[in-house]
Amino acid sequence: MIHCTRIDHTRYSLAERERLAATLPVPETQPQVLLKTCNRVERYWGEGAVPEATLRHLYRVASGLESGLPGERAIQGQLKKAYLEACAIHTLSAQMHRLFQTAMHTGKRVRTETKIAEGAVSHSQVTVDILKKTYPDLNRKVVGIIGVNKLTEDILKFLTDRRTVTVFLSNRRLDKAEALAAEYGAVAVPLHEKRRMLDLTDVLICATSAPHAIIHDCDLPYGRKMLIFDLAFPRDVEPALAERKDVTLFDLEQIEQFAKTNLQLRSGEIAKAERLIEEEMSKYREWEARSLRIRKALCNESIP
Repeated sequence: MIHCTRIDHTRYSLAERERLAATLPVPETQPQVLLKTCNRVERYWGEGAVPEATLRHLYRVASGLESGLPGERAIQGQLKKAYLEACAIHTLSAQMHRLFQTAMHTGKRVRTETKIAEGAVSHSQVTVDILKKTYPDLNRKVVGIIGVNKLTEDILKFLTDRRTVTVFLSNRRLDKAEALAAEYGAVAVPLHEKRRMLDLTDVLICATSAPHAIIHDCDLPYGRKMLIFDLAFPRDVEPALAERKDVTLFDLEQIEQFAKTNLQLRSGEIAKAERLIEEEMSKYREWEARSLRIRKALCNESIP
């Protein structure tokens, strides 16, 4: 049987996910697909039949229906990356290959045949929306970004469209920060010199893959008003910083809540997506039954 263990935002808070994800047993020698995003840590392993709940859940994940920001597109790339990484490391069962390949197909079909992703937002878009709402005079602010990835690049594109915004970009690997900074007119700063950057920063955006907090109380100057977006999982910014009067801190949960209050996703499109998922699940069951009949036939032929 195909098994699934998951820790996600539908059942656990951000703090609980951080704590549980660190203890999730993942035997490296066991063939598996490990899906890790800001909203979830899920492990799939085994062979044979796929439980109904597991099949429906993965198809919904691939379609963006289980995301913190419904309809978002990033999960498609994250799911494909997790599957390809597993293929490179492990010998997966035929059922595991079929499960993930059909899940990715289902996600693509849902986005093609419905408007589920029309007007859908990403964490980078929501961050930009909050920025514009908080600082109409953003051109006069200094922005510090820690982390080099698609999320931070999307935010950089918006900021550099403003021409006069001063942006500092830092990363564990300075060469990656320098390359992206050169492309968007930002200033690269070595991560070990982050305090020098933070002394000048009005807005801080963090999105690294560090396994622990990298921004602590002692890193921020006192008395300087700072707006902070922590887009990382686990969190980059020490949560206690939210208690400081000179700091306004948004973490993933707060950013998603902000989006939900401003997002109007038509229920009709969700219903269409769910009908497509049920259709694709039926196709999987047909393949499963056909494969079982073939295996039984082959087994009977081998009996003298």
